[in-house]
Amino acid sequence: MTNSNDTARAHRAGNAVLAQRWLAWGGLLLGAALLAGCATVAQPDPNDPLESYNRSMTNFNEQVDAMVLKPVATAYKEITPAPVRTGVSNFFANIGDAWSFVNNVLQLRGEAAASSFMRVNVNTIFGLGGVLDVASELGIDRYKQDFGLTLGRWGVGTGPYVVLPILGPSTLRDTLALPVDMKGNLVRYVDPVAARNSLYALRAVDVRANLLRAGSVLDSAALDKYSFTRDVYLQVRGSQVDAAQRGNGQIDVDSHDGVLPEEPAR
Repeated sequence: MTNSNDTARAHRAGNAVLAQRWLAWGGLLLGAALLAGCATVAQPDPNDPLESYNRSMTNFNEQVDAMVLKPVATAYKEITPAPVRTGVSNFFANIGDAWSFVNNVLQLRGEAAASSFMRVNVNTIFGLGGVLDVASELGIDRYKQDFGLTLGRWGVGTGPYVVLPILGPSTLRDTLALPVDMKGNLVRYVDPVAARNSLYALRAVDVRANLLRAGSVLDSAALDKYSFTRDVYLQVRGSQVDAAQRGNGQIDVDSHDGVLPEEPAR
């Protein structure tokens, strides 16, 4: 029994040291990014008054991505068969549909709410808990929503563009809505904590793996990745809110969300 307790304590101590090292490296990178952002931008974009900070935070995120996220996502994509990755993406997309249902209800969008409700039930029951996207095969559209879009539906402006640590592009409105979106994520309520954290990690790796191809295109096509990403993000979020305010129930339909594109020919 003593040996077992000693081993457990040693294991916890090792984890604590590793966590401290990661926090130290993260703190150094973040500090460097914030110091680099002290310089002001001569002519900032009207939608981006925080551009100097945002650019430095983007640099910080890119360093973290290059050191951790991209290598892990690349390895995950190389060793995990495409059907398995598709199942993982579908599983998390199904969880997202549940939160989309809540937000569609809050936006009084009956058709979209009914569609989200049907998707969750069909995919959960007949799609092995959401691993299979049966609802899309049946022609049930996906209407993705979050609390930031719900605030926009009722007239709350986007506010300035903001780049969040690790999470990336956002706006002031979406940042304020983030705690509510986090509470609406069903993964948050998974027990034990170890399983919950594993799901969070898997979700992060899955999202990054799905963006590998897009990142390669962006690297080769955009002269200024920061401006390109900012302008596209603001345009997409703005068009989603405009359509929601019109109440036409036809925004952000993406029946293939969470499904990986076909693998390129080798």
